[in-house]
Order: sequence, then structure tokens, then C-alpha cells
Amino acid sequence: MSKYAPLKEFLVAQNADRVPMSFDEIESVLSLPLPASKRYPAWWSNNPSNNPMTREWLEAGFETESVNVGAGKLVFRRVRKMPTGDAAPAVRTHRHPGFGFMKGLIAIEAGFDVTKPFDDEPWDRGYLGGETQAQHGKHVMRK
Repeated sequence: MSKYAPLKEFLVAQNADRVPMSFDEIESVLSLPLPASKRYPAWWSNNPSNNPMTREWLEAGFETESVNVGAGKLVFRRVRKMPTGDAAPAVRTHRHPGFGFMKGLIAIEAGFDVTKPFDDEPWDRGYLGGETQAQHGKHVMRK
């Protein structure tokens, strides 16, 4: 169990979709001081590989917003409800690299084979070293 697990438990127990907290309140929930990294906005980012505490609030279904490290305040915003008991899904700790800045921009049509080549041209023709039009006095490669 992570030393930051009490934060997850606290957030899961909240009924509100926005939970404003001060850094002191978070330390009170954890019963331990936050690391010195708390003064950097990156510590409060929602990247799951950021730090162990980030995973706790993400697993609780929250993301941070309105982080003000100078004032020592932030808001946890609910992004999804967490099922409880036997219905709770196993938490995935590794995300596919297709997520992050590209999240929501990639859609693969059902039944599309992403491993199939886009054309029937042999791999050693055209752009990959086959005969080009430049060899025939033109400067454009042909398929």
C-alpha cells in the first residue's frame, strides 16, 4: 500500500465533483508532509508516470486543476465515478504511448488491420530504394 493511499480513500469518499484543498489539508489527510517537490507545478500534473501520489488521485477518478503552488492550493476535479466493491475494475498502471498529447485524436475503424501494408507495392520499390524517375532525367520519384 502506497503512503499516499489515504488521499485516494479520501477522494473516493467525496460526493462533490470538485474538491478544493490546501497543501496543509492534503498533508493532514496523509498524516505526513508532502515532499519539497510540492512547490513545482509539475508535481501536480496529471501524468500517471509523474509520481506515486499522482497515481492515487487518478485511480480515485480525479484530476488536478487550478494549481497555485504559491498559495499552496489546488482543486481535485472528478473525471469519472469509481465503482465500489466487487464491481471495481482492476486499475491499469501503464498507458499506451498513443495517449497523452494525442489522447482523443486517434480513432481506428472497427475491423481495420493496422498491421496490413497500405499498398501492394513491394517494400523495395519507390521511396525505399527502387528505380526513381531521377534516373531517367526527372527529379521526382515514382512508384
